[in-house]
Amino acid sequence: MLRGKLTEKESLKKLNSWHIGGAAQRSYRPADAKDLALFLQQLPADEPITWLGLGSNLLIRDGGIQGTVILTQGMLNTIEQLDAQSISVQAGVTCAKVAKFCAKQNLHGAGFLAGIPGTMGGALAMNAGAFGSDTWSIVRDVTTIDRYGKTRVHAADDFKVSYRHVELPKDTWFLAANLQLQASETEQQKAEIKALLKRRAESQPIGLHSCGSVFTNPKDDYAARIIDGCGLKGFKIGGAQISEKHANFIINTGNASSQDVENLIEHIEQVVLNEKGVKLQREVRIIGEKL
Repeated sequence: MLRGKLTEKESLKKLNSWHIGGAAQRSYRPADAKDLALFLQQLPADEPITWLGLGSNLLIRDGGIQGTVILTQGMLNTIEQLDAQSISVQAGVTCAKVAKFCAKQNLHGAGFLAGIPGTMGGALAMNAGAFGSDTWSIVRDVTTIDRYGKTRVHAADDFKVSYRHVELPKDTWFLAANLQLQASETEQQKAEIKALLKRRAESQPIGLHSCGSVFTNPKDDYAARIIDGCGLKGFKIGGAQISEKHANFIINTGNASSQDVENLIEHIEQVVLNEKGVKLQREVRIIGEKL
């Protein structure tokens, strides 16, 4: 018997960091990993499935998402220390919580996760990074689950990983990971996290509705520098605005639609291509249906 919560037509606006977008045709909050496996086993083979954690680095279109959305926010959130230098963490645990847990347990190497506004599932899926470090640099092995509820354990080197990209078989998602770290002094780790967060607050529009970085950085350059060089800081379409503080952030000023944001993303791409000859690559994922 299923123990999670199934909801029809749930609005996803409060479940993503832009606070925009439509509803999920169906959403499911699993009680735990076993419950999730059972739920997936009962779904039709052709049912579209989307995973949603904190909804950062994601644009959900105004028409919502067809099929079933697996919500991990507040779910699949177990974290534990395995030994003196490693921890186990499930996909729904926030990256910030992982950083704080490691600091408390005298473990070094995960401090950069404090600067990633998402869950470990999303961080694993896109090799999220901050402050010069990335997620897969500390991954020892992972557990995946497929659309049929089958779980498998893989070594980190089973995956082809690159900058903000991980090749994953279709209809397969990250359920958990074991992270390899190093012993450290607690106060040193806490000071490092505090310094990283201060640096982030000084350079990014923290506290405003955005998805984080919209574009990946081109080789040996920064997307924000290129966009700023085109004079686009502060440019608006509808309720969507390029941040005055960081040109690689798009802000929902309060009444933006997903279409406003998508139109602004396309505008940035076209201006940068025309003026700088650079084809920007999107870091944000755009999902769902247009109205």
